[in-house]
Amino acid sequence: MACLLHHPLTTLRVSELLPEQSTIKTFVMARDRLDDEELNAQQKNYSNHSPSSSQDFRPNGEKGDPGRQQSVVNLKLQNPLSGMSYDELMTDVEQFAKQYDLEYALDDLQKGALVSQNKSGFENFERLTAEDKTLIRDEKLHRWRQPKMMYYMTILCAGSAIVQGMDQSAVNGAQAFYFPYFGIGDDQVWLRGLINGAPYLCSAVIGCWSTKPLNYYFGRRGTIFISCVISVATGIWMAAVDHWWNLLLARFALGFAVGAKSSTTPVYAAECAPPEIRGALAMMWQMWTAFGIMLGFVAGVAFGGVRIPAGVDDTQWRIILGSTSIPPLIVCIQVYLVPESPRWYMSKGRYDKAFASLQRFRWSRFQAARDLYYIHKQIAIEYELQEGKNLWKEFFVISRNRRAAQSSFFVMFMQQFCGVNVIAYYSTAIFQTSGFTRSEALLVSLGTGIVNWLFAIPAVYTIDTFGRRNLLLVTFPLMGVMLLITGFSFYAPEGINRIAGFATGIYLFMVVYSPGEGPVPFTYSAEAFPLYIREYGMAFATATTWGFNFILSLTWPALEAAFTPTGAFGFYAFWNFFGWVFAYFCLPETKERTLEELDTVFSVKTRDHARYYWGMLPWYLRKYLLRADVEHREPLYAVEE
Repeated sequence: MACLLHHPLTTLRVSELLPEQSTIKTFVMARDRLDDEELNAQQKNYSNHSPSSSQDFRPNGEKGDPGRQQSVVNLKLQNPLSGMSYDELMTDVEQFAKQYDLEYALDDLQKGALVSQNKSGFENFERLTAEDKTLIRDEKLHRWRQPKMMYYMTILCAGSAIVQGMDQSAVNGAQAFYFPYFGIGDDQVWLRGLINGAPYLCSAVIGCWSTKPLNYYFGRRGTIFISCVISVATGIWMAAVDHWWNLLLARFALGFAVGAKSSTTPVYAAECAPPEIRGALAMMWQMWTAFGIMLGFVAGVAFGGVRIPAGVDDTQWRIILGSTSIPPLIVCIQVYLVPESPRWYMSKGRYDKAFASLQRFRWSRFQAARDLYYIHKQIAIEYELQEGKNLWKEFFVISRNRRAAQSSFFVMFMQQFCGVNVIAYYSTAIFQTSGFTRSEALLVSLGTGIVNWLFAIPAVYTIDTFGRRNLLLVTFPLMGVMLLITGFSFYAPEGINRIAGFATGIYLFMVVYSPGEGPVPFTYSAEAFPLYIREYGMAFATATTWGFNFILSLTWPALEAAFTPTGAFGFYAFWNFFGWVFAYFCLPETKERTLEELDTVFSVKTRDHARYYWGMLPWYLRKYLLRADVEHREPLYAVEE
């Protein structure tokens, strides 16, 4: 127990995290007794809820299976205080307070530990004051009634997302000017794609993987600050370049910011926010990224006609690209006015600063003490689980983790190959091909950005009510149809008919994308992986999306030239129809699942998942199309509600 913990963000020893070794021994023994009972019940539950008489859909939970062992730990991670008696809990809190010089808050820590152990029974705790109980009730009844610092942190994270979106879309309008300026003709399709896609190549290969060392040395705020400084510098650099290869280098350097920022900001928001609003804040990353994409289009319209001095035709794209330095500059000024992540402070053993940070994010010291102790116990179990393990090996060897990676890869891949970033990066050029003038194309492209943002707002509600998988099943075929309408509109004669068909297809595509494949991938990936490998999982997921983003950016000009616009849009329409098939047969639902329930979900073999839903097709046909009375079908995932 004295060996160093192999956690990416700390070199603390186990003895520094857990006050007494005897405490952890009692703690683990109690856990093991509970877990044996829970797993036996889970196995029995599966045998009684098999989807069909001929097929056993139990997860791989046999003796000795690593997936079963992971289920045991996640059952404990759900509440690391379960199984501890009152005296054990109070003693552990006292030792915790003494070890980290928090004796002055001992009463609040003990009250908080009681509430964390039995979250639904707080009304019966005599140690809690009436004010304490009111604060706990309000966490559920008025979850958006938060301290000012919580809203300020939310604004910071929204600003970071806006930077991300504007960095992505400003190139849409700027390329209409800088390709002619640098003499990059329509025949140089690969060079065009490389310049536009350079940030995403850097993000996938370097940026996403630099997140861990940056977070380790500089913290969440420091990583956001560094990435925004890079955004400011590269925005100015792009505005001042005098050759296309210089622009290529500047855009490649921008990828360092894109990768680190997209991996860190949602984590920072989740670590600062209370559980009641954590999911909504994670969802807002996508919504405000969409707002930033809209601002990139606004810059194209606003500065597309600017000529300084008069008659000079190379200032528009310089101002468009240079304007992307303004939002990150604002974030840089703001970032250190917000407290650092409490969890990051705790990973460094700086519990006094973590407690001070939590007090600024909570209404009372009691709530801050409760969350401080509970996070401490969660971290201790995570470190215990990571000790002596090769996490990359665990990522691919354990079947439960491998299926989570498969599902995460799919949703991230489809976020790019549904075709949305063809519109984000090339809509101005495509609109010009369909018959719009350059100024008209810039204006109509702005409309796609506005639609994207407005229809992302309802997703804050629908993603947790309608479900991740259901959203994809509804939106994939619709996106495919809209891309076919867009592509076949090029067969119409030039003029108003072609323009109307093309614009209708593009706009309706954005309407469907924004509440579906827009918010689902990051939300799904963030919850699919077990906690002990979640950082690796999210690095893998973000590298996947930026890698395929680069492929899309690089290949679209060549694809359009080789296949014609109709064929190119048809290509991405095919991927949407493929996405529906894969999502229906192979993608598990994660909505409102706890950690142990997700273990059950991802322990079902993919072929068993596909077989079950193949058998459901006639049932859906009779129930929803023929409106007939049908027999009850047992669910695939046998989890206790």
